[in-house]
Amino acid sequence: MNSMRIDYLELAVTDLPHARTFYESAFGWSFNDYGGMYAGVVGPDGAGESGGMYPSETPVAPLPLIRTTDLEAAVAAVEKAGGTIAEPPYDYPGGRRFIFTDPAGNRLGVYQPAE
Repeated sequence: MNSMRIDYLELAVTDLPHARTFYESAFGWSFNDYGGMYAGVVGPDGAGESGGMYPSETPVAPLPLIRTTDLEAAVAAVEKAGGTIAEPPYDYPGGRRFIFTDPAGNRLGVYQPAE
């Protein structure tokens, strides 16, 4: 079933190693390392990921990500409902995704995991 709910949250951080240390110390989080350019937050059950962090020169708002089983249908639904595609679908190591803004200007992403 295609539930289309927020499933993942990405944070931009100015110092990735420092941010990892902070979240490990403050909340006991553990991470999957992707070569210093991305750290995935290990999910609460120890499997999968519930979020991630990436380095950025300036902090930006968190990016909520909605999981789907049909990325192209999600693109069409966003456009039909009045959203704007900010970054068209692209491949990333975990699958495909796109970024959009809603009519209020909020920035979100939709992703379809690789099979």
